Amino acid sequence: MTQLALFDLDHTLLPCDSDYEWGQFLARIGVVDSEYYAKQNERFYQDYKDGKLNIHEFLRFALKPLSEHSRAQLKDWHDAFMKEVINSQLRQEAIDLVKRHQDAGDLCCVITATNSFVTRPIVESFGIAHLIATEPATVDNNPVANYTGEVKGIPNFREGKIQNLHDWLAAQKLSFDQMPRSYFYSDSINDLPLLEEVSNPIATNPDDRLRQEASKRHWPILELFT
Repeated sequence: MTQLALFDLDHTLLPCDSDYEWGQFLARIGVVDSEYYAKQNERFYQDYKDGKLNIHEFLRFALKPLSEHSRAQLKDWHDAFMKEVINSQLRQEAIDLVKRHQDAGDLCCVITATNSFVTRPIVESFGIAHLIATEPATVDNNPVANYTGEVKGIPNFREGKIQNLHDWLAAQKLSFDQMPRSYFYSDSINDLPLLEEVSNPIATNPDDRLRQEASKRHWPILELFT
C-alpha cells in the first residue's frame, strides 16, 4: 500500500525561506520599492516565525508584484532568482531525504504556504512531481493568463494545509485511510495542525516552539542541516 511523504519547503528542505528571499530579490533588482518592500518583508517574516502571521494581509502584499508584470517577465526574473539565490541552497542532505522516500515507493509531495509561482521550480529541482501550495489567482481562471494579485481557493497555511491536502488526495483517488503511514517533515509551529494529522510527524530543523512541542510529544527531531 502507498505511503505518503509530505515535506514543508522553507527551512525544512531548504535552509532558507524562499518567499522571503524572493521578496528580497525583487527589492534588489528594483522591481519593487526597495526600502518599503524590504521593511514589510521583514515584518511579515518575523510574524510568521512568531506564529502570528495574518496570512491574508501577507498574501495581498506578496502577490501584488505578480499582478503587475507579464508571465514572461516574471519567468525571466524567477530563472535569475533560481541561479542567484536558490541553486546554492539545494543541499545534498535534503535531496537524499527525499530520495529515500522515493526509493521506498512513497508518494512524495511538498506542501507549503509559499505560493506556487515561487515554489514550483524549486520543488522540481528536488525531483518531486507533486506540490500543494498557495495558488495565485489568474485572469478568468486561465492557468496561463496573468496573475490578479488575489488567492485562488484556500491559502495553504495552518489548517488550510489539511483541507487542501484532503482535496488533493481525493483528486488522486486516495485518502489517509488507505495509507499505512503518512510522514510530514516541517520546521514550523505553524504546521502543528498537519503534524497532528499524520501518523509520523518529524520536526525538521524545528523552530524553538516546535522543538518544545516535539520534545513534549516525543516526536522525532531531525537536524537536516549541520
